[in-house]
Amino acid sequence: MADFEFSNRWFQTSKPVWDEIFSTFRPARILEIGSFEGASACYLITTIGAHQPVEIHCIDTWEGGIEHQAGGFVASNMSEVESRFHRNIALAQSRSAHPAPVMFYKNRSDLALAALLSGGKANYFDFIYVDGSHQAPDVLFDAVLSFKLLAINGLLIFDDYNWSENLPQGKDILRCPKPAIDAFVNLNFRKLRLLAAPINQCYVVKTAD
Repeated sequence: MADFEFSNRWFQTSKPVWDEIFSTFRPARILEIGSFEGASACYLITTIGAHQPVEIHCIDTWEGGIEHQAGGFVASNMSEVESRFHRNIALAQSRSAHPAPVMFYKNRSDLALAALLSGGKANYFDFIYVDGSHQAPDVLFDAVLSFKLLAINGLLIFDDYNWSENLPQGKDILRCPKPAIDAFVNLNFRKLRLLAAPINQCYVVKTAD
């Protein structure tokens, strides 16, 4: 996406699959957990906003996760990331053919999701993208509350399904999204349908409350 300020190409791995999905599926109300520099949100504004109005809610602390801190992302780095996010969003909105309001929640996902749920947003969102904390307990909490916020026939995508940290002591099962995503899917298998997806993501359609 020309002129946007992205310091990495993480989202490019998912883009071909998203191109196929969002060529026909056009959600009006979107929630994403974990926004970083706004690559996914800008994609959605550009793609969905070309056809219809779209409302996007973004949750992020802009403090970075454990893996960012271990990789040398200090507070000043994350401040720059947050600034790029806002510039990128503003640029995407300026180019959108239809209104694309974006609501920002600079907070931990557990607090922000609980506030949305208590604020009357149950079954509100057509699409939710979970790409926040990669710690299994956090991912499980995000999954459970996101499912409550997702409308019937809504789409839920988990990023980094097979991601793990390169730790000196080896892989830590509690510092990976996969165990939490698997537990969530297994416990809710009567209320969802799994879609074929690339190995790095998990795609779920909600079929019942």
